[in-house]
Amino acid sequence: MMESKANAGVIRTNCLNGSGHFKSVALLLTGLLVSTASINARSEALDKIRDTKTITIAYRDALLPFSFLDQNKQPVGYSIDLCLKIAEAVKQQLKLSQLAIAYVPVTSSTRIQVVESGKADLECGSTTNTPERRKHVAFTIAHFIAGIRMIVNTDSGITNWPDLRNKTVATTKGTTSIKTLTDRGQVRSLNIVLKEGNGHEDSFGMVENKSVDAFVMDDVLLYGLRAESKNPIAYKVVGDPLSTEAYAIMLPKDDPAFKSVVDHAVARMIQDGEFKKLYQKWFLSPIAAKNNINLNMPMGYLLRESLRFPSDKVGD
Repeated sequence: MMESKANAGVIRTNCLNGSGHFKSVALLLTGLLVSTASINARSEALDKIRDTKTITIAYRDALLPFSFLDQNKQPVGYSIDLCLKIAEAVKQQLKLSQLAIAYVPVTSSTRIQVVESGKADLECGSTTNTPERRKHVAFTIAHFIAGIRMIVNTDSGITNWPDLRNKTVATTKGTTSIKTLTDRGQVRSLNIVLKEGNGHEDSFGMVENKSVDAFVMDDVLLYGLRAESKNPIAYKVVGDPLSTEAYAIMLPKDDPAFKSVVDHAVARMIQDGEFKKLYQKWFLSPIAAKNNINLNMPMGYLLRESLRFPSDKVGD
């Protein structure tokens, strides 16, 4: 979960509401409010971007609606749009007349190493901000909060976690759901057998061919896979959320100047309403790049609340 207390400076913008009262819109930039001098300090990432006039974005090719390939094999999606807005902010910060966008594909297993090694400046997918990952990379303000649930065949009779006793369950390599599911299985002594897929489509494929009883993953990814399947009504997303996952864009660690530009760009999108417009586009509207699939997924309470106090900190 996201932090909900104001621990640092708060920017407040007052405006009249319909009742004539003032409504305060508070943006908590915990740890993000830095001086202009700090923003303009030496930065390996910014120096490289300035010299090459190119920013490199790591993307996933099948994470609807966050990052996927359209009909022209170009990366698109909610996270991609956010990163393109950040790229524009970097361009303005560096006063560049042009900034090229280079894309590098990653998987759940390679994404952290690609950012850590400097092969990508931003990773734009559905990566959860965790203490272990923060040892290797940095994260900006969360752009989505998901809950770990499971997708099953509609006729499976599975509705919640106790129904998985002695069942075979798929997870995806390199994802946090493996530890969460393992812990849950130990607590409830469910005797779950795990199978790891190489990617989310591989894991879901095991549900489709009934070689596993369920696929456990973040709920929004499951809804996307279901919407894209040949027969969506054959599958359902069930189970109380095992935990919440705060997705955030990854960037190189120990580069405060670059991180400041990224953090301010995301905070500005939240403040001016662009963030909610992008959410509407990808979660509540037909997605043209995917045959007008509509996830019909309203913004969850935790994400709505987190936007009141934008922060790169999460409750670990």
